[in-house]
Amino acid sequence: MSDSDGFINEVSEEVRKDRLFGYVKRYGWIAVTLILLLVGGAAYTEWTKAQAEASAQATGDALIAALNEEDMATQAEMLAAMPAEGAEAAVVGLLTAAAQQEAGDNAAAVATLQGISANSDVPQIYRDVAVLKSVLIDGDDVDQAARRQTLETMTSPGLPFRLLAMEQIALMDIDAGDTQAAVASLRGIVEDAEVTQGLRDRAQTLIVALGEDLQGEEPEPATSDETSEE
Repeated sequence: MSDSDGFINEVSEEVRKDRLFGYVKRYGWIAVTLILLLVGGAAYTEWTKAQAEASAQATGDALIAALNEEDMATQAEMLAAMPAEGAEAAVVGLLTAAAQQEAGDNAAAVATLQGISANSDVPQIYRDVAVLKSVLIDGDDVDQAARRQTLETMTSPGLPFRLLAMEQIALMDIDAGDTQAAVASLRGIVEDAEVTQGLRDRAQTLIVALGEDLQGEEPEPATSDETSEE
């Protein structure tokens, strides 16, 4: 290689280095920023995970402490004071309502359940449970017409607790002396493809207790005279 070729190569190399340094000076901050974002994002994710685990553990400890309380009124107060959100709030609320009912404060239990059912942040399944449990809390001051209307809104096809709502409606019909309506509801439960064995057994027991046949009315067998005439 001649001296002129070596000189040209050296100059070209220096030009490439100058360009590289120029790119680094001009765009290097972008690479640094990306690295910082990646590191910071990973750190934030780990911090968030640790905070969530700590919060869940604190909620669990408080829940265990409350459930270990033997006095139901005190247990209800401890549960009601627990901070929770979303599904956790629904579970805590359902336990609170159960403790309030056990303590004899039905009005407070219904209010707690209504609060759950009206909370749009709570998953729908828990809201449905709250509605069902609220209408199961009966008493002399309960509006039976409103209670029945609420149950009827839960019997639409596809709703998760429609068969249980039908059972409660049947019980209301029995209390009202409308045996035919009660039996019709109970037969609907027994014949439903989604009915559980326990619910089917309860419905069949009620049908029998009401003096009805489990298979419904069947045609009477032909007498011997009718058979001979044929």
